[in-house]
Amino acid sequence: MPEIEQFHIGLIGLGVMGRNLALNMEEKGFPVAVWNRRSGAITEFLGENRDKRFGGDPDMARFIALLERPRRILLMIKAGDPVDQVIEQLIPLLEPGDIIMDGGNSWFEDTRRRERYLRDKGLHFVGVGISGGEEGARHGPSMMPGGSRDSYAEVSAVFEAITAQTEAGACVTHVGPDGAGHFVKMVHNGIEYADMQLLAEVYDLMRRGLGLKENEMARQFDAWNQGPMESFLVELTAQVMKVVDQDSGEHLVSLVMDKAGQKGTGRWTVQAALEQGVAVPGIAAAVDARLLSSMKQQRVAASPLLQGPEAVDSADRESLLADLHGAIYASRITAYAQGLDLIRNASERYHWSIDLAETARIWKGGCIIRARLLDPIREAYSTDSKPINLMLDPALAVQLQGLQGAWRRVIGFATHAGIPVPVMSACLNYFDSYRTERLPQNLIQAQRDAFGAHTYERVDHPEWGFVHSDW
Repeated sequence: MPEIEQFHIGLIGLGVMGRNLALNMEEKGFPVAVWNRRSGAITEFLGENRDKRFGGDPDMARFIALLERPRRILLMIKAGDPVDQVIEQLIPLLEPGDIIMDGGNSWFEDTRRRERYLRDKGLHFVGVGISGGEEGARHGPSMMPGGSRDSYAEVSAVFEAITAQTEAGACVTHVGPDGAGHFVKMVHNGIEYADMQLLAEVYDLMRRGLGLKENEMARQFDAWNQGPMESFLVELTAQVMKVVDQDSGEHLVSLVMDKAGQKGTGRWTVQAALEQGVAVPGIAAAVDARLLSSMKQQRVAASPLLQGPEAVDSADRESLLADLHGAIYASRITAYAQGLDLIRNASERYHWSIDLAETARIWKGGCIIRARLLDPIREAYSTDSKPINLMLDPALAVQLQGLQGAWRRVIGFATHAGIPVPVMSACLNYFDSYRTERLPQNLIQAQRDAFGAHTYERVDHPEWGFVHSDW
């Protein structure tokens, strides 16, 4: 009998992301065997790529037989129950040392559970956060794998070859054990929510506050993308502003319904932060903004009844645009600070030992939140005295100090004009709360003790511990 050709890696799930990752891996020199629940997709894919080193079989056992040992299998399927179902299909066909990788946006606690379950069976499980969308999958994403070091050693050659490449290296690293990779990807998406909402708020201020047209806004975003605010999302926003609908002649962005969708990772970030007692108000405000946008019918009904200021305050165009640049940058620093603080806290809680400098490095290319700001962030966490919060880095603290005037002026203008800026406001409040030595929560503690005998600590006698008073 002829010897069966062996493939370096197996991929399950031939959706857009799966297909593009398979093409990327094969192009970089790694033969790929594919499997899909709908067997016709296998036939179609192999037929479209006859000249490439792909294999596949609709029979799961024969598909597994195509793979080199240890078997490396990347799942690119819908998160949740489908992952568990495929894992159960695979277990009887695998041998100790084989590796299952989940490249979807799975909840990190599910990844931790699956890793323990498979470890007990002698199998490796790697939760791989992947960012960059279909274009990134095809030409170089950012990848955030979490699992054992042994399992990462077996797949690192593939990952390092297919990820985005920057001057700082391949945009992948061993993030940490079990659910660390999916947790970091989840927070990445939370920061992404905040950054996107920030840019939407600035768009609204330029549109309603200054009366700018789409072409003017596109030029402004292009200009901002040449400096310290350079990022994929700013570049993308400029591009979106330029597109004209061929049928109506209107700018396409103005024809898009103002109802933002979400797949849950932003909400998960806020949920994880609440469970761990970490403040992420900018990210939470971005999630809330999407929820409010989805209430379109209610907003239409409320618009004539709940009217804001009669007229938008006039503003000097050039001064406000300059202030907007500073307000976005300051808000972006604090949004990253919130996300990185959540990662730091989770790393300590779960004993993941996540390197925040490495996290910033692998976000420099391929991913949605890639930005020039990641260079000073990486520098901040590369020092011996790593800041407990990014805002405490001396260089970034000086920048925030210098930008707060612009930040406050923009929010003041927005408030007087009745234009909502929830993320920008939440980020400034985070900054103001964090820098305040004495907050008013002493009153809350007194209230709690007065109505529920919840006790409190005294600033003048800390040695007394928690005490109760008759108010």
